[in-house]
Amino acid sequence: MKTVAPNKFTKPELLAPAGDLEKLKVAIIYGADAVFIGGKEFSLRARASNFTIDDIKTGVEFAHKHNAKVYVTTNIIAHNENIEGLKDYLTALDEAGVDAIICADPYIISTAKSLNLRMEIHISTQQSITNSEAVNFWYDFGASRVVLARELSIAEIAQIRQKTKAELEVFIHGGMCVSYSGRCTLSNNMTDRDANRGGCAHSCRWNYRLYNKNNELLSKENSFYNLGSKDLMAVKYIPDLIRAGVDSLKIEGRMKTVHYIATVVGVYRKLIDDFIEDPDNFQMSDFYVEEIAKAESRLTSVGALSGKPTYQEQLYNVRSETPTQEFLGLVLDYDAKTQLATIEQRNHFKPGVEVEVYGPHMRKEYAVIDAIYDESFNLLDAARHPRQILKIKLPFKVEPYDLIRKVR
Repeated sequence: MKTVAPNKFTKPELLAPAGDLEKLKVAIIYGADAVFIGGKEFSLRARASNFTIDDIKTGVEFAHKHNAKVYVTTNIIAHNENIEGLKDYLTALDEAGVDAIICADPYIISTAKSLNLRMEIHISTQQSITNSEAVNFWYDFGASRVVLARELSIAEIAQIRQKTKAELEVFIHGGMCVSYSGRCTLSNNMTDRDANRGGCAHSCRWNYRLYNKNNELLSKENSFYNLGSKDLMAVKYIPDLIRAGVDSLKIEGRMKTVHYIATVVGVYRKLIDDFIEDPDNFQMSDFYVEEIAKAESRLTSVGALSGKPTYQEQLYNVRSETPTQEFLGLVLDYDAKTQLATIEQRNHFKPGVEVEVYGPHMRKEYAVIDAIYDESFNLLDAARHPRQILKIKLPFKVEPYDLIRKVR
């Protein structure tokens, strides 16, 4: 149920990605009201881990226990070879307790309707919906929610809200498509990997040399030309989206890390709650941007939210990936008597490093790690092996799924 504050603003749902069960749990623990996941069939992001039906049942049970929802993507544009088994799959999702499916193909949508399932139908951004008439068409057809195209401004979103009854979902964070979402065939042509069936090769982010019609090199001799867009980061526009009446704020990234999900979800959770608590006196702070930057590895922009994007929202002459090394480990357990935390290592670190322990509700505490032990309590001179189970001493209580981050 939606929360309506005394000021009459409806608190929007915070919707997070989850590529596997661990990420699903982290997203919900850090404040997501709902998660979207992909199954083994009929889903984009074919390279994500994706969920079996048993995984989905487990995820739904965990989510519902924490008053959260689970949506499953069935958002491919199906070819004839993809259709077999659809009815059985949709029925299995419904029986697993899934709250909604996210669809793009009219056949999948029609089939779901014909089965009289309990699950809601949400229309995917792959439909590139940019006007109120299209929203109303799908609502009248039986969809309860429409995920709007990422190419809309806040002003356009507000206009659509005034003329529609369906719930509106808007992307606020994550990767952007250089084309209209769902309309790019670069990957198909260059790699024979169908972007609309889960195989996008991100050809727009490759390195190219740019020539004019006279075959003269236009890109710099020692650099490349890229077509990709900067990632979306809408922190400063969250109050405007809430005022516009958006029902669900969506974070992209089913293939992102646990660190990314915990950090990004945690920041948006706090931002939404801070605004709803006192919208009249809310002050946007650099704090939110600085915190979310701890999870970013690519340059960001506001996309189309402020209006038509310019060259400044693109990555024409640079690849911006800068892998972050701050995420050192994930807490598994804590022994209050010995003050030893059991963690799963994620990046190299040595004794003497100052760390920030980051948990749900933006909880933070700081310590210096003076010693590192393996599971047999052998003293180590460094944590070298990814996902190794280690023990470190922390002078305060920590919880499972807390993050251990290096202080910059």
